[in-house]
Amino acid sequence: MECRPKVFIPAYHFRMKNPLLITFGNNVRTRRLALRISQEELAERADLHRTYVGGIERGERNVAVLNIVALAKALECPPEQLFKGVVGK
Repeated sequence: MECRPKVFIPAYHFRMKNPLLITFGNNVRTRRLALRISQEELAERADLHRTYVGGIERGERNVAVLNIVALAKALECPPEQLFKGVVGK
C-alpha cells in the first residue's frame, strides 16, 4: 500500500465565483478607481475591513444591504450604480 502525504486544500479553492458577485465587485472597483482611492481608503470610508473590500471586488463576498449602502456612500454614488449589469437568473 502506497503512503501519500496528506495535502490540505482550502475550501475556498473549490468555490465557483458567482457572475453576479463578480459584476458587482467590478462595479465597486471601477468606481473606486475613478475616485482614485485605495481599497484601504474605501474600507475606512465605509467602516469595513480592507480585506472584506478586496473580497467584494474579487467577487468572493455576497454583500449585505447595509454594507452596499455604506459602500455607495463611501463611493459617492447611488447604490443602484453598483448594480449596473447585475442581472439575476
